[in-house]
Formats: sequence, structure tokens, C-alpha cells
Amino acid sequence: MKNKITDLLKIKYPIIQAPMAGGITTSQLVSEVSNSGGLGMIGAGYMTSEQIKKQCREIKQLTTGNFGINLFVPNEFNFTDESITFANEKLEPIRKELNVQEPDTLDIPQFKQVVNSFNEQIKVVIEEKIPICSFTFGIPSEEIIHELKRKNIMLIGTATTVSEAVEIENKGMDMVVVQGSEAGGHRGNFIKDTQESLVGLMSLVPQVVDSVRIPVIAAGGIMDGRGLMASLCLGAQGVQMGTAFLTCAESGANRLHKDAILNTEEDNIILTRAFSGKWARGIKNKFTSDMKECEALLPDFPIQNSLTKRIRKESSLQGRDDFMSLWSGQSPRLAKEQSVSTLINSIIKEAKSIQEGVQSLRGGWIE
Repeated sequence: MKNKITDLLKIKYPIIQAPMAGGITTSQLVSEVSNSGGLGMIGAGYMTSEQIKKQCREIKQLTTGNFGINLFVPNEFNFTDESITFANEKLEPIRKELNVQEPDTLDIPQFKQVVNSFNEQIKVVIEEKIPICSFTFGIPSEEIIHELKRKNIMLIGTATTVSEAVEIENKGMDMVVVQGSEAGGHRGNFIKDTQESLVGLMSLVPQVVDSVRIPVIAAGGIMDGRGLMASLCLGAQGVQMGTAFLTCAESGANRLHKDAILNTEEDNIILTRAFSGKWARGIKNKFTSDMKECEALLPDFPIQNSLTKRIRKESSLQGRDDFMSLWSGQSPRLAKEQSVSTLINSIIKEAKSIQEGVQSLRGGWIE
């Protein structure tokens, strides 16, 4: 299990816990992954600089292993007053059903300050000496990349196509997470539209491996030792797993979210932009069904994400998953409720068993 990624990231196993934003990546989850030989990652996309600083210091008290952080690269977004009015009209019946009295107030100037917030996050990464920083939704500026590399921080990009992976390498990043179409949560595409960037992992990994020199990390639908070994056979040097860790005991995911994954099937997993204004993969529910016909007309992220925030929160508080964003990859049948250490140990045990079986088979071929 030792390779370039384990050496660069200073981890025992080539397993990275996906940095799931929104409170899922608790200090307990991140530290336990690192303590178990993988790489724990903070999903800091929605966090303030102070929240990041606080969590980093908590994690340092819980593990001596390496851990990393993921940030959202600021994107341009478009909206009109008409699109916001349209979205509010569609959301009003749901607000009434949940007894959410008023529409969420939009602070447009705050959205425009996203670059400043991102720069503050970068400052904390440097100040707290976080050894690994990954990025989603694009590539940071050359100035930021240069400053982080000057501080010996390992940089990981996220790509959904070969062209995105090549661009990540050209900008000087150290490795790339290749996000197949099977992956749960938001799509990380940044060159072409989402629909043009839905390449399956088994097709995407070998094409990226043949096109870049930096190490490749496979992500999307990987849940066990079989997924790890398949990814390594395709040329990846590690895997990033989200849904498998989301249902672990240490995860901060809502109980309703965990139960939804543990009790759904692969044909109930869809792509939707109804919750946030950005395409994401999750479990179909009443909200996605009600909004399906009009989701293309909804405002972009982060506007739509703000409009639905109170709906998602109130749905959770009322014990209903009808209006929650239940992000999940396409392998929910393989999800289990277990501890992080049990998950990682089972992955490695299964991977070693497969490896031994392949070696035995090769011996038979030679004979």
C-alpha cells in the first residue's frame, strides 16, 4: 500500500476521507481517519476563518497524524431579480408546509465578498500550518499557489475531465482528485458545463493517468477494498471516499441523512441543482421531485443555496428528510454504519485479500 501518495501525504494507506462541507467532517471524523492510517480532511467550504482556526486546533489535540483542508475556489455567478422572485414563488408552498414564515433575506453584498473570505481562509491555512490543502470548483490564483507552495503545503486539485486535470498540473498543483460522475455531492467541474463533464470513473482515471505526471486520486462510488484495488489497477495512486465515511459513527451528518443512505438503492440517486443552484448528486426526495421541472430556471450558487437554507434546516429539525439535501454517491447499498477504524481496517483487509488472489492467479498463468 506504499506509493508516491502515501509518501507525499505522510500516511499509511492511500485512503483520503472526502472533505464534505456543511458540518459532516467533525474533528472526531477527521482525526480518527488520520489515526487509522488515512488522510482526514476538513470540508471548510462554508466555514469562516475563525471556525477553521478553532477546528484545526481541536484536531491537533486529537491526532499526531497528517490532516488536510478543502476550500471552494470563488466562482462568478449570475442572477436576476426575476430568477430570485421565481425561486421564492416555487419555495413558498414548502415554507408554508414547514411553517417557515418568511423568505430568507439575501445579502447580495456579502456574496460579492466571497473572494475576501477565501483569502482569509488561505491565511488561516498558512498560519495554522495545515500540511495539505485541496480545492474544488476551480484553481486558485498563481499568487495563492506560489504562497502555499512556498510554505511547503501540499496542493490537491479536483478535476472531472482530462482537460481539467491537465490544467491543474500546468498550474503547479501536486496531485489531482479525479471525480467520476458517480461521486456524491457537488460536481467539481470548472471548464465545461456539468452535463459535459459527467465521465464515469472507470473511463476517466486511465485517461487522466495517461495525460498527467502528477499522482492521481480516484473519487466516485468507492466504498470498499474492491474499489481501492480497482482504482490502483487503473493507475490511480489513491482513493478519496465520501459516502462511506458519511455513515460512520464519527461523522457529523444528520441522523436522517445517514438513515436515508443506509436505506436507499442506486436507482434512487440523482443529479439536482434544486437545493444550491449547482449540480450535485444525492438521494431523490419530495423536494427534488417538486422542483425538477423548474430547476434549470433557479438562480446560481450561492443564491439558491441561501434561499433553501432555512427550509433544509427546518426539515431536519422536524425530523423530515423530504426537504433535506441528502448527498450520496452511486453505491449506497455498500454503505454501513460503523466506526472509522472498522471501515479502514476492512478496506485494507479486503484489498490485501484481492492482491493475494491476483498474485496466486498470476502464478497459475505462469505455470
